[in-house]
Amino acid sequence: MASIIKRGKSYRAQVSLYKRGEHKKLSKTFPTKREAELWALEMELAKGEGKELAYRTTTFADFFENWIYLVKVNDVKETTFQNYVRTLGVIRNLFQDIQLKDLNDIVVQKKIDKYAKTHSRKTTHEILLKIKTALRDAYARGYIANDFARLVKTRGENPPKRNKALSITDFKKLRNYVLQRPEDEFNLLVLLALETGMRRGELLAIRPESLYEYGIEVRHSISPTSDDTSLKTQNAKRDVSINKEVYELIRKMPVKENGYIFGFGGFKQSEQLADLLTELNIKKTTFHGLRDTHASFLFAQDIDIAYVSKRLGHINIQTTQNYYLELMPEKKHQQDADALSLLSSL
Repeated sequence: MASIIKRGKSYRAQVSLYKRGEHKKLSKTFPTKREAELWALEMELAKGEGKELAYRTTTFADFFENWIYLVKVNDVKETTFQNYVRTLGVIRNLFQDIQLKDLNDIVVQKKIDKYAKTHSRKTTHEILLKIKTALRDAYARGYIANDFARLVKTRGENPPKRNKALSITDFKKLRNYVLQRPEDEFNLLVLLALETGMRRGELLAIRPESLYEYGIEVRHSISPTSDDTSLKTQNAKRDVSINKEVYELIRKMPVKENGYIFGFGGFKQSEQLADLLTELNIKKTTFHGLRDTHASFLFAQDIDIAYVSKRLGHINIQTTQNYYLELMPEKKHQQDADALSLLSSL
């Protein structure tokens, strides 16, 4: 049975539990005796329904760790599982020793809002989705009393886009520079990114057998956080054509001991690219921005969007429209001029 103990001006309710052959107690303090009695009654009723109250004293961080290693590890791909592992570090930092019994939508909302202050809305949303999934599992198992996950919202703002497409002028400048200096392996990696729109991991996964005349079979991707080289989606599996000059440069590259054409270089390609762009006085972008540049350049040349979408390995054309086909400055200016010319002719 539950017990209510007066402690100064507050009341402490205590419920006996039985967990794995051991007797434990679950307690909570309230400002009034009535509140303590209501909570104790709720806990006793929950015990009668067979809910796992003993687990409510487990910290959320410990629950999340057990959950991902016992449940999620068998449900998701290796790369996705590693994302859950990285999320565990975030949860330990945010929630620390907060127990399952002390969680509610307000507590979780405050924690996710704190995280949002130093991270993008997109990153925050991805973290929150994993937290919500874990909370729903905890509720289904009776470890938390209420299904409050749906009440927690993603807040904050997205920072300015870092992987912006280069202008046509800078695109040509960068392409000519790396094309004229093929002795530097990194230059060839940049050249292929501009030439194909392939992701960095897809470029690093190129082997001699990936090449055909004149193109590259995209079948694998290298990740710095996982040994899984499979592609994210079936649509990412594709053949990407390249011109003869670039094909000959890549074909002549010596193969590394691990069988790949490009060295992984500690996955420092972003830093190397930043240094190269600074040297050439080109506005900064990310390595993924070279993929955006490729797509935007093709779009600026009026290449059919269906072809661009397939070349990039997107799931559908809508993805291409939403995220990649931002007009290059020169193309936008031309479109403005054409629009004004049409209006003037009315």
